[in-house]
Parts: sequence; structure tokens; C-alpha cells
Amino acid sequence: MPDAEDVRRVALSLPDTTEKTAWSMPTFRVAGKMFATLPEDETSIAVRCPKEERDELVLAEPGKFWIAGHEAQFAWVRARLAALEGEDELRDILADSWRQAAPTRLLEAHPRLGLPPEG
Repeated sequence: MPDAEDVRRVALSLPDTTEKTAWSMPTFRVAGKMFATLPEDETSIAVRCPKEERDELVLAEPGKFWIAGHEAQFAWVRARLAALEGEDELRDILADSWRQAAPTRLLEAHPRLGLPPEG
């Protein structure tokens, strides 16, 4: 089960990522744009997620994903760290959120970042 230190290590391993405290919690930003936070006493992560995908995630895995009331109008979803299947899933979730926030120059420089290996 990943913990807050795993989140921090994986997030900061992504290109051009920095950590900044905001709203009394750690936040992670790519090129200055937030893509992840560690709310709820660092027992969950909040990440970017398109609203249509977010709703599907929550319906498919309500024990893992949920939408915080104050974030309902935004394209963000929460994931319980204790419910994640391991570091690979954590890395996939953070990399997907990173891709949504990263500027084009970083996406072009790292086209395969976080994408599943071709089989």
C-alpha cells in the first residue's frame, strides 16, 4: 500500500515537478501548474481527471475513488492510498494527472511518460 512518502517520491520523479504547500497541505506542480495534492491527513491523493472519466472511476471503484464536495465542479478526483494496488497504480495515476497539467513542451519531450508499455 503506497503512503504519502511514496506519493512525494513518485510525483517529484516526474519531469519539472515541484512541491509546494498550499491550503496547509502538500501540492505537486508541473511547470507551476498543480496536478496532485495530499489532503485528508495524507491518506489520499487528489488528482486531475476529466469529469466524464472521473464519474466512471467513482462508479466502478467507489471504495477507491470519490469526488470531494468542494471539487465537484472541477475535473479532480480523490483516491484512497490504502485502496491502491501498489506503486505501479500510484505511478499511473500521478503520471496521468501530470500529463493533463504539463505544458506541450514537456509532453513532446516525454511522449511515453506514464503510458502502458506496448505489448
